[in-house]
Amino acid sequence: MPEGVRVYAIGDIHGRADLLERLHQSIIKDANFSEKENRVVYLGDYLDRGPCVKKAIDEVISGLPDTFQTEYLRGNHEDLFLNFLKDAEVLGVWLDLGGHSTLLNYGVQPPVAGFSPEQAEQIRQALLASVPEKHMAFLKTLKPYTQIGNYFFTHAGIRPGIHLQQQAEEDLYWIRNDFLESKTEHGAKIVHGHTIASRVQDCPNRIGVDTGAYATGVLTCAVLENDQVRFLSTATKK
Repeated sequence: MPEGVRVYAIGDIHGRADLLERLHQSIIKDANFSEKENRVVYLGDYLDRGPCVKKAIDEVISGLPDTFQTEYLRGNHEDLFLNFLKDAEVLGVWLDLGGHSTLLNYGVQPPVAGFSPEQAEQIRQALLASVPEKHMAFLKTLKPYTQIGNYFFTHAGIRPGIHLQQQAEEDLYWIRNDFLESKTEHGAKIVHGHTIASRVQDCPNRIGVDTGAYATGVLTCAVLENDQVRFLSTATKK
């Protein structure tokens, strides 16, 4: 990290507003111990699966004091959400990956069983009418990646062997095994979520911080400063 900069990189939230509120409080407490420039990078997947999607989005947008610099990345679930709003045919894939909770949070009833193309279009239109403008603007402006110092932050990972600035967005949101199994040095250490692990994955070429918050109750962030890495999570004892 550049001198005087500390970064908090938060993993997949998936509608767990309660956990994010707790982690935000831990970050605020942690940041108060120094005069560093404190930045927070959200690694995506705010939507789906968990029970409080709308509240989680509100907490992501405004849950920290203005003294923090924030950057918001897009995950594959936000990618699915936005693609569905363009094309109703995406509904089946989105529901298979947990879209029901997002629909319900925005007051739209998901289909109980199978659905016709006409029903999918009706759901798309209802969702478009139900999502607050503030949330829609937020979701549309999410970034595929950011780089700070020798760390490259993105949701899922990168395609090994391709320059970091030339990565396909689909890989940044969706890649899994080709990235996770790679031992290659990527030109920067990759900080990512997307793939659930029982504990933080701190490898020579990557740091994975998706600890399955929606199911485990453990939301994690990596704390990066100088050449040091440590972690905060909702599993940390007070």
